[in-house]
Amino acid sequence: MADKKNRGDRGDAVAVIGLGRFGGALADELIRRDVEVLGVDSDARNVQEFSARLTHVVCADSTDPEALRQLGLAEFGRVVVGIGTNIESSILTTSILTDLAVPDIWAKAISRQHARILERVGAHHVVQPEADMGERVAHLVTGRMLDYIEVEEDYALVKTKAPGWAAGRTLGGLRIRTEYGVTVVAVKKPGAKFTYATSETVIGSGDTLLVAGDTDGTERFSEET
Repeated sequence: MADKKNRGDRGDAVAVIGLGRFGGALADELIRRDVEVLGVDSDARNVQEFSARLTHVVCADSTDPEALRQLGLAEFGRVVVGIGTNIESSILTTSILTDLAVPDIWAKAISRQHARILERVGAHHVVQPEADMGERVAHLVTGRMLDYIEVEEDYALVKTKAPGWAAGRTLGGLRIRTEYGVTVVAVKKPGAKFTYATSETVIGSGDTLLVAGDTDGTERFSEET
């Protein structure tokens, strides 16, 4: 295991293992945010593709504990396992990172069962991009929401148009929290930016609202628009 000094030196860097569609897009976005990125992939073609874009790129087998030790992954504060359809490699890699005591392990899962296993072997955060996006789009397609983000299970942040019956009234007078169990946290006037909402905020007919609350409440409120 790396000493604290070495870990601190790379604490702000991120290692991304698996440079497929998900891992590659993530690595590119991190670079755009000026984050130092180490890319790791077993496919030489992926390594070649990203060699000019990432800080460091290495061709290595992430299921080999010695290979990950030699790459110094124990020194990184955050490591993302972006391996896609090879579930066995995903799980083995995550397990090795756990043994290396990486403090913040993110892993991609392709199913709920895969996600549960990743959590059991030590992943601190598990994401399911396809499932999450499918759920998000389903809410947008079937409702009148402009955007939908599930912050955690049964709690969401929704972007929606202000209902017609709210126009000209203050949030305090509308009693939206009492009626729907949700909170309007920000309001955007046409052509303006979002501003924090207060009980004195007057809603206009063309306003856009950010609403937070349980999923049932936010869906019910968005349908009122």
